[in-house]
Amino acid sequence: MLLRYNAQVSSLQIIYASTSGHTEYVVGVLTEVLKGALQVATCNAEAATPEDLLKGDNLILACGTWNTDGPEGQLNPHMKDLLVGRAKDIDLAGKQVAIIALGDDRYYYTCRSGEHMRRFVLDHGGKILGDALLVVNEPYGQEERVKKWAEALHQKLAIRN
Repeated sequence: MLLRYNAQVSSLQIIYASTSGHTEYVVGVLTEVLKGALQVATCNAEAATPEDLLKGDNLILACGTWNTDGPEGQLNPHMKDLLVGRAKDIDLAGKQVAIIALGDDRYYYTCRSGEHMRRFVLDHGGKILGDALLVVNEPYGQEERVKKWAEALHQKLAIRN
């Protein structure tokens, strides 16, 4: 289902980290649903600058959960380099941010990357937009969940703008 363009909602920036391709796949499904309703731009976290977090009227941060740099439940290393490194001093100035976290049910902290991104947003002056999309295990076959989340996100954005 493609959503209709709402002139009041002009743009959405999506910054994602994907090493295995799962997060990139989810972002692709999301973009297909939203592109008729919003101007959607995507940026890979490893290439993103702190200024990319400020682009667009609203922002989505998306990444899988890793077990590097400490116990399981960490950010993808590329997202960590962006949020904890290059963008550590950014002021999101009230920007609305939605979160997509992926994880594997073999681990105790399945989608904990979402909590790390949520903490980043709140600690840097942003506002969380709705419930996070949590994708457990491989995303293939979960397209309807992603589409329903995208539709709900679009409704929230239309109401807020």
